Amino acid sequence: MAESLKKRGFGEGREDDGTARFDPGRVLARLVEAASASHARAVAFLAVCAVLFFLPGLFHIPPIDRDEARFAQATKQMVETGDFVDIRFQNEVRYKKPVGIYWLQAAAVQTASALGLPNAHIRIWVYRLPSLAGAIGAVLLVYWAAAAFVTRRGAVLAGLLMCASLLLGAEARLAKTDAALLFTVVAAMGALARVYLVWQRGEDPPRRPWVLPFVFWTALAGGILLKGPLILMFVALTVGMLAVLDRSVAWLWRLRPLAGVAWMLLLVLPWFVAILLKSGDTFLADSVGGDMLSKIASGQESHGAPPGLYFLLFWVTFWPGAPLAGRAAPAVWRARREPATQFLLAWLVPSWIVFELVVTKLPHYVLPLYPAIAILIVMVLEGRALSQAAWLRRGASWWFVLPLLFAVGAIVGVMALTLQPTFLAWPFFAAALVFGLFAWWLFDEAEAERSTLCGIAASLCLSVALYGVVMPKLAPLFPSVEVARALRSVECVGPRSAAAGFHEPSLVFMTGTSTLLTDGPSAADFLRPGGCRFALIESRQERAFALRAEAIGLRYDILRRVEGYNFSQGRAISIAIFHTVGTR
Repeated sequence: MAESLKKRGFGEGREDDGTARFDPGRVLARLVEAASASHARAVAFLAVCAVLFFLPGLFHIPPIDRDEARFAQATKQMVETGDFVDIRFQNEVRYKKPVGIYWLQAAAVQTASALGLPNAHIRIWVYRLPSLAGAIGAVLLVYWAAAAFVTRRGAVLAGLLMCASLLLGAEARLAKTDAALLFTVVAAMGALARVYLVWQRGEDPPRRPWVLPFVFWTALAGGILLKGPLILMFVALTVGMLAVLDRSVAWLWRLRPLAGVAWMLLLVLPWFVAILLKSGDTFLADSVGGDMLSKIASGQESHGAPPGLYFLLFWVTFWPGAPLAGRAAPAVWRARREPATQFLLAWLVPSWIVFELVVTKLPHYVLPLYPAIAILIVMVLEGRALSQAAWLRRGASWWFVLPLLFAVGAIVGVMALTLQPTFLAWPFFAAALVFGLFAWWLFDEAEAERSTLCGIAASLCLSVALYGVVMPKLAPLFPSVEVARALRSVECVGPRSAAAGFHEPSLVFMTGTSTLLTDGPSAADFLRPGGCRFALIESRQERAFALRAEAIGLRYDILRRVEGYNFSQGRAISIAIFHTVGTR
């Protein structure tokens, strides 16, 4: 974008007019300037920022239904059985995703156990560590990738925009594949970008020509082991669009494709061969037919939505970077045929269109495209080329409005669920509103970077309030935790349980792999032998349980009743924990 954007001092505000005013953006800009003095400082600064953004709540938020708990439980069973090839949730195979994330989580659990952490296998935060590492690594790789397009200061800002993204903040705290996948995608696309831009400039390959191909093909292998061929789609669509625009793919030979493909297959084939030998065609039927193709044709698990949903969600999930995207779009369009912009648009546009057309839609699907948007925004900021259209300028108010909506919604929601005001979160919400107000108030072309930094600070305060304070207080949303706590308090050894009416994966993770998911009558039959057995009966199954208990002459007492809310099904629940008379 260098040819079409006029370069001026990035981060420099308007000339001092003699009017003093408090400007937190100025302080933040000086901090970024100091961090940009060297690559080592920049990496250390971004790593610290990522920890500050992603750590609040990581240790205290209970398992989230349903995907996180499913991943964690399948990993727990790997550790329990010692079988690191097969993937199961209780007795059911779980072949929707390859084995990569399960290996990473299992390594985290076994390492924590070896270091002496008690009960590491039931601590959900241990399973989240690979996602935390993936998110931090992705932020650092965005800096590395952006450095091929913008100045070091701009690369730091691109890393901060990703770090502050609400979507990445959520994924960093979930024991799922998406943060780790983002790490591999940014590594692959960063290597691809550097090879492409060197070729466009007519320069010779670097002195160590194997480094970028090694990063690229290793990242592809990691992405395939994490989420199958999805990473190949990002690369293929990018290369395909560039091939159409440039009418050449000669630059791809610099990636050493023959040796690279061999290396990639060496990394991924052993597990795929092992699982095919173990499962026959079940793995392919579940992963390709049952998961990937069904998402294209229909809304899987009630997640279907029309095209355009990702565009609407973007203004929330990429906040605080989203308010800048609209004002950067005209300049990006003008520079669309310049090599740097062309590459980033090839990374972004084709894959975005595919995701909008696919029927099944979940917010995290487009996360690997956000780094391209962050770098494009910074390129426009560096060139001082933001659009001055009045209707786009009004979007700066979103820096203040979104924290306001979150603050009001969170405070009202906590009061409704727990009848407690959660005062500890209020100062952080207030700080988010103040920074958001400064971002809105200061925003113009001369001070866009400072406004952006204020928006990033607002995002940090919002993360602390939501994840560090509010969510751990929402006990009614996590009834599995209370049920497991009740079972751990019993005097008998090795409690076993059967659940009727509440079958969320978090319950299995918290109470044990042997937990039987059944109905009310079968739960009564389970309880009949006595001993250290417990029936977890949701209120809608209590009548059926009681009728069967009466029919078989079962005498039982209630240990405890847990009131909560099943957000996966959107309804209030009440779980009674029954045991045979005399069991404690």
